Amino acid sequence: MLVVYHPPRVRDKPETTQLRATVHAIRYEAQRVVSVELRPQPGSAFPEFDAGAHIDLHLPNEMIRSYSLCNSAEDKDRYVIGVLNVEESRGGSRYVHEQLRVGARIEISRPRNNFPLHEEAVHTVLIAGGVGITPILSMARRLCALGRSVELLYCARSRREAAFVDEIEALGLEVKWHFNDEHGERVGLMQFLATRRRDAHFYACGPTPMLDDFERHCSELGIAHVHLERFVARDAPAETKKRYRVELSRSRRSLEVAPGTTLLQTLLDAGVDVQHGCTQGLCGACKTRVLSGEPDHRDSVLSASERESNAVMTVCVSGCKGESLVLDL
Repeated sequence: MLVVYHPPRVRDKPETTQLRATVHAIRYEAQRVVSVELRPQPGSAFPEFDAGAHIDLHLPNEMIRSYSLCNSAEDKDRYVIGVLNVEESRGGSRYVHEQLRVGARIEISRPRNNFPLHEEAVHTVLIAGGVGITPILSMARRLCALGRSVELLYCARSRREAAFVDEIEALGLEVKWHFNDEHGERVGLMQFLATRRRDAHFYACGPTPMLDDFERHCSELGIAHVHLERFVARDAPAETKKRYRVELSRSRRSLEVAPGTTLLQTLLDAGVDVQHGCTQGLCGACKTRVLSGEPDHRDSVLSASERESNAVMTVCVSGCKGESLVLDL
């Protein structure tokens, strides 16, 4: 049976408090990849985080983008993220690479973790593709610090595009490197997975084709402990083709979602205080309880069981299959 991570429960009330951070350093890590080190402003401190967590950057150009933390969870005074300058950027990564500067003050979210690490696993297999190394690196640091059994498969298009190589090698864990320009376009993922112990926990983060292969191969092999995180949404946002009603239970309001609009935009236009971040169904910031109705799930963060239960939805990209929804808002 394929078991995919179950994200943490939805909070009773959205946590909207942002943190103020200062850009302490920006470092070149690989071709088109920089790391950004954030420090708390004087007199304040950052909340602790667990390996696999991410934060939202509230950029000065009014964009909100989610990035995984790649530094050690033992660090008490800094957050470090890795940012790929995406070729088809919507503006976030381009801003970080071209305009963000050391000394800049920005707002960030508190860490959230939709990709938690099971630290007690008998063995852990980490798989990263490209900039997907960021949460995987934090996991590797944690497991090495605990003295756990762990190995890493790191895939990139070339050595020039592989970030944090020196830091990975310094950890001393077993690493299999796959560079497309040296070893072929696609890594032999099925063979790699088939030769690993079945009671291990497997984690993967990277490009969509790699993650799709990872899920399929794990299912075919009967691997039980499977965890992944996507940086790109699988489905397009649910812009409704027909009107439906949204009842807000706590605020006792009724809204109408018109054709061609999204649920999130309807809520925001009505002044509803709903937390949101990536707006792509990836970060989990907008997870909301569903009290009645059948959501049209379009996210890439809910587990299969959560989707089947219809008890929670991401309001940024998901919609309604029927005529109405009742939400805990």
